[in-house]
Amino acid sequence: MNARAAEVILVEIGDDIARFPRAADLASWAGVCPGNHESGGKEGPGKTATAIPGARPHSARPPSARRGPKDTYLAARYRRLIARRGKKRALVALEHSILIAVWHMFTRDTAYADIGGQYFLERTGRARQTRRLVSWLNQLGYQVTLQQMEEAA
Repeated sequence: MNARAAEVILVEIGDDIARFPRAADLASWAGVCPGNHESGGKEGPGKTATAIPGARPHSARPPSARRGPKDTYLAARYRRLIARRGKKRALVALEHSILIAVWHMFTRDTAYADIGGQYFLERTGRARQTRRLVSWLNQLGYQVTLQQMEEAA
């Protein structure tokens, strides 16, 4: 996130973050909470609330979400979500993630620390990912033998 985007978010939210006791309250105020529609025990597609004009974080809007640095947590999250949910829903989820991070940065008085684009690969561990992918290929009818790649110097 660049300095200009941070300035815009600060102006939109205001300098008193205490009026949002939880991160979810800030996301709800901005209208980027996931919708929730349930009737008769059946869950349907929910819609996000109508946002206050200018309340959604500008840094998540296109084209920055698509053309920004590729090896960041937000870019990896966007790529994962776009495959399952589509572009518009992925952008709303990205806006939600940015606002949650902003709330935590303001309340803890810390700088943003990106955990990297490899986060989703590494969180379950390489061994578990390898077993899962080999099992998947076996189910598709392939016999797989693995060899460790030599690291580039």
